[in-house]
Amino acid sequence: MSMFSNILVGYDGSKNAARAVEKAAEIAALCDAELTVLTIYRHYSMLEASFSMVRASDPGTIDDAMSSYAKETAEYGKAMARDHGATRARGFVRSGHPARTMIDFATKHDVDLIVIGSRGLGSIENYLLGSVSHKVSGLATCPVLVV
Repeated sequence: MSMFSNILVGYDGSKNAARAVEKAAEIAALCDAELTVLTIYRHYSMLEASFSMVRASDPGTIDDAMSSYAKETAEYGKAMARDHGATRARGFVRSGHPARTMIDFATKHDVDLIVIGSRGLGSIENYLLGSVSHKVSGLATCPVLVV
């Protein structure tokens, strides 16, 4: 039995997240583990959406745009993982608070290692309340590797 069989890596498109995907892929290849690339986007309220700069000719919502971008980001992360040796890589997209959503996903999918970048594309909220990687490492019930 290998050390890890189900690895989760958070990917938001940032340089540190890319490094986390590369490291997670290396570990997945060594352990013959399944690697899940998770991209999380923030849900915007109708009030926030009303203040955003949306083209009048585009009837889509800001959530639709964020979801679409997140799907592209997850696919890119999955391809990057495969390029770095993870033969069993999958990509998922979720909406919500990044740390809580990652912890919930890890719990529901029996993840035995979480790999996350030390800094991502977070907002000013992360500077005031603490980084996502700090929250994940504090809340996770499995090992967390911060890259």
